[in-house]
Amino acid sequence: MTAPIGSGPGRALIAVYGLFSLAAGARAAVQIAGRFSEAPLAYSLSAFAALVYIVLTVALARGARSLALAALGIELAGVLIIGTASLVDPTAFPDETVWSAYGRGYLFIPLVLPLVGLYWLLRRR
Repeated sequence: MTAPIGSGPGRALIAVYGLFSLAAGARAAVQIAGRFSEAPLAYSLSAFAALVYIVLTVALARGARSLALAALGIELAGVLIIGTASLVDPTAFPDETVWSAYGRGYLFIPLVLPLVGLYWLLRRR
């Protein structure tokens, strides 16, 4: 029998996602409240990233494997799509999102995190 997804190193994964939930959520709240008209797409995408991180934190903590896998897929797709779009057309993103340039502003952790999460979940079958 394998250990629950929230045990061992899974706890660290939950903690990192919890931290990213707070960081992305606070960033989006400040951006949307103070200067939404400057970059509505970027700030909306930061809020969406925060929502994905919240869902992942809760799903991993509760052992909701299917939800976590779906959210990890959404996160990885978001990082790759937004990361690429922000490099190809920087004018579309007058301010950075959490996922801009593959998470450059967050030390590329947004690019690595879903891969680690997928690896962890797929090992826990």
